[in-house]
Amino acid sequence: MKVKSFWEKFHREIVFFSITLVVVLLDQLLKSFFLSVQPQWQLGILKLHLIQNTGAGFGILSGQTFGLGLLSLLVALGIIIGYKKIPRETFPQLFTALFLGGVMGNMLDRLLRGFVVDFVDFSFWPAFNLADSCLTVSVIALVVYFWKK
Repeated sequence: MKVKSFWEKFHREIVFFSITLVVVLLDQLLKSFFLSVQPQWQLGILKLHLIQNTGAGFGILSGQTFGLGLLSLLVALGIIIGYKKIPRETFPQLFTALFLGGVMGNMLDRLLRGFVVDFVDFSFWPAFNLADSCLTVSVIALVVYFWKK
């Protein structure tokens, strides 16, 4: 019985950190593509192009890249250290992993590049990237999950 629970726990942690790693890798691959190719694609209201963001979402805290990078590092470490407190159900595990991947994707940009690479631009909404999408979706999902609890 204890062996089974050990392997279930081990499997859950592997899935959690694998999801996080996949988000970070896909995010960084897309950002590298937009940095190197710098496309200017217009698809109706959607424009895909390189934007260098030195602030946070919605253009706030512009120029605060290093401080936001350190904050992201602290958030990521807090999630990793507090992993055992995340409910063991699939829903919170999945969306916390997506959140962590999003935090780490933008953190890497801030600390290594000095800016966050954004590339999805609807012109009526602030430009964003895959990490931002994961952050937004996961926060909404986790708020709904914990609200219902």
